[in-house]
Amino acid sequence: AVAATVASLTWAAASRHSRRRQGPRHSARGRAAAVAMAAAGPRTTGNCSCHGGAHLSAEAKAELVRVCELIATPGKGITACDEGAGTIGARLEPVGVDNTEENRRVYRQMLFETPGAGDYLSAAILDPETLYQKDDDGVLFPEALMARGIVPGVKPHLKVYELPGTDGETVMQGLDSLAVRCREYKAAGVKYAKWRSPIIITETAPSDLAIEANMRDLARYALICQDEGLVPIVEPDVVMKGDHDLETAVAVNVKVQATLYKAMLDHGVFMEGTILKTNMVNPGLSCPKSYTVEEIAEANITTLRRVMPVAIPGVNFLSGGQNLEDAAARLNAINKAKGNSPWNLSFSWSAALQMPLFELCKGRGGEIPLEEMGALYLKELAIAAAAARGEHTPKEGEGSHQGKKEMVTA
Repeated sequence: AVAATVASLTWAAASRHSRRRQGPRHSARGRAAAVAMAAAGPRTTGNCSCHGGAHLSAEAKAELVRVCELIATPGKGITACDEGAGTIGARLEPVGVDNTEENRRVYRQMLFETPGAGDYLSAAILDPETLYQKDDDGVLFPEALMARGIVPGVKPHLKVYELPGTDGETVMQGLDSLAVRCREYKAAGVKYAKWRSPIIITETAPSDLAIEANMRDLARYALICQDEGLVPIVEPDVVMKGDHDLETAVAVNVKVQATLYKAMLDHGVFMEGTILKTNMVNPGLSCPKSYTVEEIAEANITTLRRVMPVAIPGVNFLSGGQNLEDAAARLNAINKAKGNSPWNLSFSWSAALQMPLFELCKGRGGEIPLEEMGALYLKELAIAAAAARGEHTPKEGEGSHQGKKEMVTA
């Protein structure tokens, strides 16, 4: 058994070296090999019995890999529409639109079904409410999305909870009932889930307690999702608020992500069947020091190269309060700087895409101008997709940090 384990680890190391040397196009081959290794049967007893999702069948692993590859389609990204009723209400009501279930339904239908949106989207993250709503043709949204080649997912976590004694650091609730909810969501047609764990940077944060608690929660969430047949998107979100510099942001993000991947491996998560959604590594919003977009891009690639497993096929950056112009310029620069890094680097944006759409509602007497919103949304998606390919041409200064820049409401 020891010899077999050593041989397996040696094979895995050689596989990683080969993918680094040969480039991103060979990463899918490595994931297929990982699935093939499961065909010999699950290892459920003895040392490393939970390693790499050993309890999952080869068929289950193959399906997780298939969904991951769809989400990580080059040049496409995720539209994040998983805001709860209260959060989206805080966007609708200031522009004069009533926060009703029907208004939420027709607005999100526009995000999913605008002609041409599928050319730029690989996936959509839904709030649980949206899973059970139908489009104007009477088709449930998960089914309607799949028909357009857009993979539907869901936000399964519950409310945020402040860790006592940490001066504002938090964890997400919802792990205890997660398996049951995942089962229900899968029956409703979703293929993946997404769990966000926000982390703050202050003079005393993030604490080791907050990092460990949040990253272990993400690992257990990922393990449960895979057991229920859903791809877990793990989202450690180091928020932009603060005056920390870019060097501090790199250090914190490396520590957070290193803790996450160690926890996932310790839990026996099948890494090839996961996706990372993370913040872009940025200086704090109030940081007085200026940085070019190229420096910010290099900080992101440096962070990934130091800790990101090659096994994970894709990274979808959240906007995290950046406007579309800055988010797109930075994603574009990241892709230009990535060199032979094997991951698909794309977007999973909410506010960056949606906030300009809500501006079109002002002065309309409560009307939602769906046609105008759809036209603008399509232009935004084209920009985002070009940035995901490293082919966007930002205006001068876009994506740089000039210090104390106003943040879009996230």
